[in-house]
Amino acid sequence: MVDVFEQVEEDLRSERYRRLARTWLPIVGGLLTLALVAALAWWGWDSWQTARADKASTAYDRGLEALQGNNLAGADTAFTEAASGGGAYRVLALSQRAEIALQRNNKTEAIGYLDEAAKASRDPLLSDQAALKAAFLVMEGKMTDAQFADLQKRLEPLAKEGRPLRAFAQEALAMAQLQMGQTQAARSTFVQLQLGQDVSDQVRQRAQAAVDAIDSGVAAALPRVIDAMAAVPAPAAPPAPTAAPAATPAP
Repeated sequence: MVDVFEQVEEDLRSERYRRLARTWLPIVGGLLTLALVAALAWWGWDSWQTARADKASTAYDRGLEALQGNNLAGADTAFTEAASGGGAYRVLALSQRAEIALQRNNKTEAIGYLDEAAKASRDPLLSDQAALKAAFLVMEGKMTDAQFADLQKRLEPLAKEGRPLRAFAQEALAMAQLQMGQTQAARSTFVQLQLGQDVSDQVRQRAQAAVDAIDSGVAAALPRVIDAMAAVPAPAAPPAPTAAPAATPAP
């Protein structure tokens, strides 16, 4: 009888194990398959990203070589290819394309490339630098109310606490305020720069000079100076040289 009971218990255990296997083996197998697929997908994505970065690096180096050879067209083509690589290379390549656009006297196009570069990375060390360069280009020349509003939208996020180029953005905003005749607002910003703990000595010195200029009344004339400079007509192109008279043949 003992042998019979043991046999029955063994059969019951075997049946229970078979039920557990039928229940859990498909689930465990599915999880293992998903883990394998995820690992292969990660490996494939990482390999693709590495190859993409290598290609962008090669194109970027080719663009720098073309710039050294004063080949703007070749450099622009290479940087266009590098920008498709994404990441830091996209930011750097778009910034280089902006420099090329400036050499071609196309400021609007340069600002567009810098705006793209600012959106191409989540690293503020890269994105804020491109955004600040674009803001500097917007500041050039006489500023209209619309340009000033646009500039504020560009600079105020960069001037927030914790941003890497905060002091430079504050300084640029204060200079724009001076151009628009907002002297007291500009002075307040310059005083903050003087007292800031994370401000470089160069920015601090420029802020001190700006405060002195405001207090002496010199800065109040800045908008009029800019208006007068904008009103000066561009110099006329020199006349084309006339052809030299033909030499009289010797007798």
